[in-house]
Amino acid sequence: MVLSVNRIYNADCLEFMEHAPDSLFDVIVTSPPYNIGKNYGPYIDSRRKEEYLEWLGSVAKRSKRILKGNGSFFLNMGAKPSDPMVPFEAAARFAETYSLQNVIHWIKHISIPNQHSEPGGGARGYTSHGHFKPVNSEFYLSQAHEYVFHFTGEGRTRIDKMAIGVPYQDKSNVKRWSRKSDLRDRGNVWFVPYQTSVGKYLNPKLHPAEFPPELPALCIKLHGVRPDMLVYDPFMGIGSTALACSELGVQYVGTEVNPQYIQIAMKRLEEHGVFPGKDGIRDGEHDSGSNE
Repeated sequence: MVLSVNRIYNADCLEFMEHAPDSLFDVIVTSPPYNIGKNYGPYIDSRRKEEYLEWLGSVAKRSKRILKGNGSFFLNMGAKPSDPMVPFEAAARFAETYSLQNVIHWIKHISIPNQHSEPGGGARGYTSHGHFKPVNSEFYLSQAHEYVFHFTGEGRTRIDKMAIGVPYQDKSNVKRWSRKSDLRDRGNVWFVPYQTSVGKYLNPKLHPAEFPPELPALCIKLHGVRPDMLVYDPFMGIGSTALACSELGVQYVGTEVNPQYIQIAMKRLEEHGVFPGKDGIRDGEHDSGSNE
């Protein structure tokens, strides 16, 4: 089988993975439908919970074969407020196939008390960052946070923490901790606000739950960007992972069941200076005829 790289295939991911060769991908990063009734076109996002979890389990099993032994699977999961167990149940299904190596908290919005605010100062005493969709309910909090579960084969895959490192706020720590540069481990809490401006490609009528390219970019960099690495997104949507890979100079393959989303993804790539062909191919081919 010969795969074209930097292409989004109009295909069901389970069928695609069934026919893909062993040990093909270095990283799989994706945000699957959350089973909360969103309109994704051909995909039905309102299955019975057990059916949905079984489906995710199948995604895990088939992906394990096509991921390299030292590869990483980054699974972004959220949930509706009335069923907050879903991300943990999904992670449990994946853990039947993979080892859970890291749990990352994706913060989309946060309100931080100002340093000199008066106790009980209310909104004036806080600075808010990012955005969220308010939940109008007497029972549930607005959802300002999602999970990224980092799965690997044995839970011992080396990662490149400094590739996403952040500067020390107190520069004396550079010398104190004998660091060679002004960078420290970012940790497992990532603040990545999503875009709120509703442009022609981010219209919720076109795609109801887009995630920012910065999120898959952080995941790929954490795994470690290497020459000739290949990234796969089983649920490419309107191309966030493709955009992230293009920014990082990394080759990718994606699958997406909605052809309209693929066209939107290609237009987004063109807007960022990437010019895929009419079939989604940008550069050459990846010979996957033998296992790597």
